[in-house]
Amino acid sequence: MEILTKEEARGYSPAALAFYGDCVWEILVRRKLLGKGNAPSAKLHKQSVELVRASFQSRAADIIEGLLTEEEADIMRRGRNATGLSVPKSSTPKEYHRATGFEALFGFLFLVGEFERAETLFEVIWNEREKDKREKG
Repeated sequence: MEILTKEEARGYSPAALAFYGDCVWEILVRRKLLGKGNAPSAKLHKQSVELVRASFQSRAADIIEGLLTEEEADIMRRGRNATGLSVPKSSTPKEYHRATGFEALFGFLFLVGEFERAETLFEVIWNEREKDKREKG
């Protein structure tokens, strides 16, 4: 898919942005996990599932919220407020809506070619997660 203008990307529904962003986020997670070294696929899958579920994405949205530009915050807000979403049993409605906004942001960033910005936000989230893991021992 070719890079879109921001105006073109804003024309996509929040659900469509989240659909794409879900894939983008999963690729970023899987690439990071593989970058840590070879491991059995079952172990990699278990680790990735933890990071792609709505509850984690909702917490990740909290981590980056203060770093977002006005435009990025607006995209995330639009995604969070999307209607017609079916909330899975594994998350609360609040978590799921926040996760949808989070995915919409990553979908938007990739659609407009802001890969470096998406990577920067991803690294902030990853580093905060690692810090939390160290503190919990």
